[in-house]
Amino acid sequence: MISRIKPLLLVLAIGWISWISGAHAATLDTVRERGFLVCGSSNPLAGFAQQDANGRWSGFDVDLCRALAAAIFGNPDLIEFRAFRGEARFAPLQTGAVDVIMRNGAWTAGRDLRYGARYVTPSFFDGQGFLVPQSMSVVSAYELDNVRICVVDGSGAVEALDDFFFTNQTRYTDIVYEDIADLIVAYRASLCDVISASGRQLQAIRRELEDPSQHRILPERISKETLGPVVQGGDDQWFEIVRWTIFALITAEEVGVTSLNIDSLSAARSADVRRLLGVEGDYGAALGLRASFMTDAIRAVGNYAELFDRHFGPQTGAAMLRGQNALWSNGGLLYAPPIR
Repeated sequence: MISRIKPLLLVLAIGWISWISGAHAATLDTVRERGFLVCGSSNPLAGFAQQDANGRWSGFDVDLCRALAAAIFGNPDLIEFRAFRGEARFAPLQTGAVDVIMRNGAWTAGRDLRYGARYVTPSFFDGQGFLVPQSMSVVSAYELDNVRICVVDGSGAVEALDDFFFTNQTRYTDIVYEDIADLIVAYRASLCDVISASGRQLQAIRRELEDPSQHRILPERISKETLGPVVQGGDDQWFEIVRWTIFALITAEEVGVTSLNIDSLSAARSADVRRLLGVEGDYGAALGLRASFMTDAIRAVGNYAELFDRHFGPQTGAAMLRGQNALWSNGGLLYAPPIR
């Protein structure tokens, strides 16, 4: 009896796995049938995702969504963007409310393994840093000593400060708050000398200050945070579409392709450029996309450098250094596998 039951259970298990896989393997078809991409990010944040007075969204996250829509439809405007506040980060994926979340909580083992979601690839490297007034004449975190630091409790930030200052045998006093919004209020009121938070949060805070040029984000990071798109697990095709759209923007910067020169490069002799533009080889076919899907993404939003400059460059009034988000060839961490 047992020998007959075991094969039956195996067949049922395989059938169940196949059903689950099939249930999650049609994201591209769903998006095409709907006629637009539903794309989200976690909490609205200046530079990443912000809404204007007319309700229009813009930012780094939004442009990544537009690049993905261009890769799928050839039209970057076929998107619906949603920003999820608080801890609503994975349920929208699980319920199918969104097709992809372009910025979620930082990539950790717990988040990658618990929620049936998959982090696709890094699109932004970050970590805990320091915002100081220019009047302090400090250019490095290693110069900080005997300072009052505003920090949010409960995120590991206080522990990171303890480790950093203990290692460097310097002193500080933490002024602890429960919410990131409290930090700028306390800083403006001179209740602390320095703010410590993630680089992206410091950038948003700096933009809110009366004169951002009078405040500096120090270059060091005392923790590591990796951000990037997240998709529902079980759909490898969709995972690869999102991943190679991001890789296309990074590769475009590596080989010098921009939104301005892309149309003049179809006759380029460089094999790297020709493969990126779909002139040589058809890498879209394996993904169910056009040969030009990477070209369409780049034409829509530019290469990675163009994106970064548009949302974090000097014209924003609070320029942010590329730092870790520079290409690997320029001392950063940004890297895309070769297209070949």
